[in-house]
Amino acid sequence: MSPINKIARIAGGLYLLYVVTSIVADIFGKFVFSDAFETVNNIMTNDSSFRIGFVISLFSAAIFLFAAWALYVLLKPVNKNLALLFLLLNFAGFAIWNFSLLSLFAGQMFLSGVDYLKVFTPDQLQAQAMLFIDLRRIGAVAAQVPFGLWLFPLGYLVFKSGFLPKALGIILAVDGVALMIYVCQKFLFPSLGTVSIVCMAIGFVAEVSLTLWLLIKGVKENKKVLVK
Repeated sequence: MSPINKIARIAGGLYLLYVVTSIVADIFGKFVFSDAFETVNNIMTNDSSFRIGFVISLFSAAIFLFAAWALYVLLKPVNKNLALLFLLLNFAGFAIWNFSLLSLFAGQMFLSGVDYLKVFTPDQLQAQAMLFIDLRRIGAVAAQVPFGLWLFPLGYLVFKSGFLPKALGIILAVDGVALMIYVCQKFLFPSLGTVSIVCMAIGFVAEVSLTLWLLIKGVKENKKVLVK
């Protein structure tokens, strides 16, 4: 297997691992971001399962960053500056996402029953936990701004690469537009939940398509583009 195809397979494998670990984290953690009260109940019912989900979420975010790095290595021969741009945008999303995860864990701490929190009543503790869980939800939506913007240079480089299908580049750019719409809907028109469902469906199709193509098909050999 050529070096460029090895990198493509690594990028696809990391992307797939990120998707799988994200799903597993939600199964264990039972993060219900649309309902902070239900998330509080899940934490109080099974704290250990929540902690497992939280730890998996941390590793999942790191895996996504590594996937972006692999895509950077793959696509930097096409345009190094744009490849660096999408890597930096991904890192910005990674930072916001992890900060929001800390807010989620802070919510769990209010429900942990540690001695120094006994100055608060149970109702006050639950209210503060819900506040931090809501901050996690807001932070997760805010992270979609850099996560959406990174798809534009990524899609452009995929389109121009010559060793990946142009259709993939177009789909990734459409996914970027969908994420921008998703963010606006969540903050400006929260009652229009159908819009976010459509946007997430577009994102699923785009990113799974890229993942499977890299894993199964790899890239076309192109003598004009050398991996450095």
